[in-house]
Amino acid sequence: MRAVIVAAAVAFIISLLGTPVAIRVFTALKAGQPIRSIGLASNEGKTGTPAMGGVVFIVATVLAYVAGHLALTTLPERQIAQEGPTMTALVLLGLFVFCGAVGFFDDLLKVLRRNSDGLSAKGKLLGQAIVAVGFGIAALYVPSTNGQTVASEHISLIRDISWLDVGKVGAVMVFVFVITAMSNGVNLTDGLDGLATGASILVLGAYALIGFWQYRHWCADGAYARANEYCYQVRDPLEIAMIAAAAAAACVGFLWWNASPARIFMGDVGALGLGGLIGGLAVVTRTTLLSIMIGGLFVIITTTWVIQIVSFRTTGRRVFRMVPLHHHFELAGWSEVNIVVRFWIVAGVCVAVGLGLFYSDFLAAVG
Repeated sequence: MRAVIVAAAVAFIISLLGTPVAIRVFTALKAGQPIRSIGLASNEGKTGTPAMGGVVFIVATVLAYVAGHLALTTLPERQIAQEGPTMTALVLLGLFVFCGAVGFFDDLLKVLRRNSDGLSAKGKLLGQAIVAVGFGIAALYVPSTNGQTVASEHISLIRDISWLDVGKVGAVMVFVFVITAMSNGVNLTDGLDGLATGASILVLGAYALIGFWQYRHWCADGAYARANEYCYQVRDPLEIAMIAAAAAAACVGFLWWNASPARIFMGDVGALGLGGLIGGLAVVTRTTLLSIMIGGLFVIITTTWVIQIVSFRTTGRRVFRMVPLHHHFELAGWSEVNIVVRFWIVAGVCVAVGLGLFYSDFLAAVG
C-alpha cells in the first residue's frame, strides 16, 4: 500500500505543478488547439487554448512509477516481484507512452497546419494497431521466471473463462481490439472541458482498487494461497495498482487546470494514451469483458457514434442531432457544465456497478 500511496502522491504533485508550466510553454510556442466552427456554444472562445496537455500526466505517471518502485524496495523480500521494472509495468507504461505518441503526432500536425486536420482516421488507427501489436506480443510471448505471461490466452470477465481459450495469436488479436477500441473511446469522449479527464479518473481509480485487491488475494503469495482456495492468477498486481493509482492522481492534478473553463486541453496525446492504458489494465487484470461496464461511458459514446455513422450511411438519416453524444445534448440546450457533470455521474454509476460485480464474484466464491 505504501508504494501505491507514494506513486499517487508524486503523480498528483508533478501534474498539479507541471500543468501551469506546460500552459506557459505551449502558449509561447503557439501550440493552440484549432477549433472547427460547427456552431457549438462550447467552442466559443476556445480557439488558441493550449493543447497536448496529456504530455504532463503521462510524464507524471512514469516518474511516479519510478518513485513507487523505489518505495517497493522497503517492503519484505517476498513482496517484491523483481528488482527492476516488471514486464507488466513495461507493457502498461509502454501503451500509455506510445499510444500517446500517436496522439502527439496528430496534435502536432494540427498545430503546424493551423487547422483541425491531423492524422487521417486510417493513419491514426494504423498507429494504434502497430503499438498494440508490439505490446500484445510482449504480453503474450514473454513469460516471467514462473512461466506466467502478462496477458492470458483466455477471454476474461472477472477472471479467465476456462472454456474461452483463443490461443496466443487470437489473444494478441483480442489485445489489439481492446486497446484500439478503448483508445478511440476515450478520444471520442474528449470533447468538453474536463469530461474525459474526470471519467478517466473514475475508471483508473477502479483499476487501482482491483489491482490492489488482487494483490491482497494473489495466488503467487504462497502464505495466502495455502490458506485460501480463492485467489487471483494475475501477474504483478501491486504494480498494476501502482500505475493505475498514479495515472488517476496525475489526471486529478491535470483536472484542476482542465475543468471548465479549461486553460489547457489534454489533446489526442492524452486521450489516446489514457485509452491505451485503460485497455491494457483491463487485459492484465483479467477483466476484459468487465471493462465494458467499468468504462461504460466510453462504450456508450462509441456505440452511439457507430449507430449514427451506420444510420446515416445506410438510410441518410441521423439518429442523434450530432455525435459524439455530448454534442447531441449541447444542441438540445444543455450547458457544457451540466453535460460534463451528468456524464461523470453516468461514468461513476458504471464504475460502481463494475466494482460491485467484481466484488460479488469474490463473495460468491468465498461464501
